Amino acid sequence: MEKQTAKQEINVGGLDFAWNLGDGQFIFEGEDAVLFWITSAMRIFFDTIEEVSGEEAGALVLETTGFRQGLVVSEYFTKSGISPEEASKRIPHTYASAGWGKAEIKHLNLEDKTLSIEIRDSWEHKINKEQGKRTSGKYLPAHYAGIFTGLLGTNIWYRVIKDQLAGNECTVVEYFPSEITVTSNIHQLARRKESEQIRELELLVEEKTKDLQELVKEISSPIIPVLDGIVVVPLIGKYDESRSENLLVKTLFNLPKYNANCLILDLTGLDHDHDMGEYGFDFIQKLGSAASLIGIETILVGISAELGAAVTQSQINLSKFQCFQTLQYGIYYALSQSGKKII
Repeated sequence: MEKQTAKQEINVGGLDFAWNLGDGQFIFEGEDAVLFWITSAMRIFFDTIEEVSGEEAGALVLETTGFRQGLVVSEYFTKSGISPEEASKRIPHTYASAGWGKAEIKHLNLEDKTLSIEIRDSWEHKINKEQGKRTSGKYLPAHYAGIFTGLLGTNIWYRVIKDQLAGNECTVVEYFPSEITVTSNIHQLARRKESEQIRELELLVEEKTKDLQELVKEISSPIIPVLDGIVVVPLIGKYDESRSENLLVKTLFNLPKYNANCLILDLTGLDHDHDMGEYGFDFIQKLGSAASLIGIETILVGISAELGAAVTQSQINLSKFQCFQTLQYGIYYALSQSGKKII
């Protein structure tokens, strides 16, 4: 096959298009350019960005890209000495010739640095329509914001007033000076994502903490049947209001299952300085009183001299309970109450 090297050129509406088929080159207004099918290749490009980055981050990527590419376009006009008024006349024609759709720039106010643009049937609109979206993308509105940021010498941002994708005849975008920048939007998204991640971690910690608390409820202070009619509940660790109430309910609910007539509370594992706060002593008193109502006697064992002093200082009366220094003596006593003994 003969190699094609001839450069082919055409001028459309005052704009130059050229092809160097031998080098695979397409030239638009003297610059290398590239052509893509809108609803296939370009749609896949957009879909892939959203798939990798997520819809919110993907939209920000396209918005930021559009704005920064607009700044590049504005440099072309400013370096060529073209005024903002003249540029606003050339832009619609130039972009239409490149297949960007029809754009009309209106109400350009150089003093207030405001304007509006009506956009019809843009390539972004066609992609978004093909994607089945309900609102138009942010690339083109941000792109024109970038152009006029460079042309007007101040940061310009935008607000979409009407959206063609929502059934309007065209998309109408207003432009105005603003402190909003693509950089601030990037930082805002990063902070929002960071906050979301922190919240997810907090929820995970809350979930794991709840699971751990449930596990602690199951394994701490177990109910141990040692002999017929005698159960032992060792008290371990610190008792706050929640844990005291849970153990109270758990113990009273399970005592009848063991046909218990004697409940031994073993306090050996308690640290009187840290574990036996007001809820700990109050729990013992409540449990003993409730057990007596269903015919079960409560015995306290493992009370050291230090713990006895702490009971005295708490001003809670535990004198109605039989108290023993060791679990062994407590079991002996419980057996004697039922006329039994260990031989």
